[in-house]
Amino acid sequence: MSLRHTVDFLLYQWLQVERLQARPRFADHSRDTFDAVLDTCERIAREKYAPFNRTVDTQEPQFDGEKVVLPACTQDALNAYAASGMLSAAQDYDIGGMQLPYTVEAAANAFFACASVSIGASMLTVANANLLMAHGSEVQRNVFALNQFNGRFAGTMCLSEPQAGSSLSDITTRATPDGDDHANDALGPRYRLKGNKMWISTGDHELTENIVHLVLAKIPGPDGKLIAGTKGISLFVVPKHLVNAHGELTGERNDVSLAGLNHKLGWRGTVNTLLNFGEGRYSPHGQSGAMGYLVGQPGEGLRCMFHMMNEARIGVGLAATMLGLAGYQASLDYALTRTQGRPVGPAGKNPEMPAVRLIEHADIKRMLLAQKAYGEGALALGLFGARLVDELHTGDAHQQHEAQWLLEVLTPIIKSWPSEWCLEANSLAIQIHGGYGYTRDFPVEQYWRDNRLNMIHEGTHGIQAMDLLGRKVLLKDGLGLQLLAQRILDTCQRSVSPTEHAQSQALQQAWSDLMQATREAWQGNDPALSLANAVPYMQAFGHTVLAWVWLDVSLASQGDDAASVGRRHACQYFFNYELPKTSAWLQVVKSQDATCAHMPIDAF
Repeated sequence: MSLRHTVDFLLYQWLQVERLQARPRFADHSRDTFDAVLDTCERIAREKYAPFNRTVDTQEPQFDGEKVVLPACTQDALNAYAASGMLSAAQDYDIGGMQLPYTVEAAANAFFACASVSIGASMLTVANANLLMAHGSEVQRNVFALNQFNGRFAGTMCLSEPQAGSSLSDITTRATPDGDDHANDALGPRYRLKGNKMWISTGDHELTENIVHLVLAKIPGPDGKLIAGTKGISLFVVPKHLVNAHGELTGERNDVSLAGLNHKLGWRGTVNTLLNFGEGRYSPHGQSGAMGYLVGQPGEGLRCMFHMMNEARIGVGLAATMLGLAGYQASLDYALTRTQGRPVGPAGKNPEMPAVRLIEHADIKRMLLAQKAYGEGALALGLFGARLVDELHTGDAHQQHEAQWLLEVLTPIIKSWPSEWCLEANSLAIQIHGGYGYTRDFPVEQYWRDNRLNMIHEGTHGIQAMDLLGRKVLLKDGLGLQLLAQRILDTCQRSVSPTEHAQSQALQQAWSDLMQATREAWQGNDPALSLANAVPYMQAFGHTVLAWVWLDVSLASQGDDAASVGRRHACQYFFNYELPKTSAWLQVVKSQDATCAHMPIDAF
């Protein structure tokens, strides 16, 4: 089945997104307008992204000493995307938006990730602008956010530092007030920033008039020292080119300089940089430090930044998903056309028999079914998360309450599960191609390389796991778990056929085991030991959630058409081959197994 067919089924039959039209914000929409957006994005992705996926992989960004040079197809793709209006798809009509449900926006953007995940990183621009809409001043919204929504400016998030990596409490970038009247600037309180930021996607380029950096830094205390820990972190908007309060470029370059490009295994079409703030290369009027404007209140930077990071994490999960589905489609096409070997059994022993297609071999079907179960299951999960975002923003009080706490426990899964298992899908796609899959004659090796990043950025796999077990499942006495348990029970109660009933029983047992492991993980007084097996816990949690998603999707797939049969088989595969893995993962969690935690360092 085509990607579009799968998206349509999940949106309209499973998530019933047309019901959102009853809400005042979406009253002007209909399935026709939703389909028009999907049609437009599918076409742009097919024409401007997909043909150049290999181009941007082989023609990496280069720095000529003055500017970053990118292939022309990158500019063409970004222009087409901006012209489509997708940068402001979910925004209000009065600022040029479409007031599109986030569920539809996420589904439409999926086509671009499938076509070429690294050509454009517009996800960060939209997330940057959304953060400013939520936490910035009116002038900051008008100058920086709206100009990102219309495509004039691009946006980044600047968190990591070379010496700190994921440990944000250890950042050393400092921001000092710019003069005695620093609080009187229309763009916000003025500060001068000095420091270095690493792994900044789209950190420098010529694709837009300006780049809006959102930078985490610490304001020194009265003694000149930085406050230790995350409580001392503030957030600043730092433009590449200085602007006035009307969003016009002043002609002066801010003191943000490119220190180098990172050359990556995958995502090679996306510029990834090391940036220096306030090194003195660009110092208008002899001022020291990059000009930055405080967003929100001092010390509230991390809270503000999580608005952007949580949105980005759903985007990362969907990007990983689409790479998995791209590999699945490529290996399915290959298996349908490539002939090799003969059937197992007496007839196959005749060497004069013609070779059969790869797809006629049971083990090839196993690998294809695994990819389908991983990819389409992850897409359903990601779009369900997007639907919760719509509930959070436009639902009634009860719907908003449920959505908030479901997103707390599910966001780590929406980000991490596709990042791990759609990467495995890409590995299986290579395997189906055999030796050809390991060459650049076929795209599946690039899909694997591109997908390998998703377990790292926007919060590594281990960090997501510790966040889930160490914080999310414990919030409000496990309220998110209680709400998720009710959703699972509702699905199980609708499972009436013998196969569905057996699957619902297996799911309820897996959930019971997961809850027992959650309790037993926190027995004792050693948090380090409790979290030592956080990743196996997250793997079991994710597989249990995906089993629920697949059962619910299967219940909506009751027809005899090929697509419905395929979804039910993928569900059956997940319950028979994947869900049983949770027992082994949870065993080390329940027992607080210390094999890894107590391994002597010198024994390595």
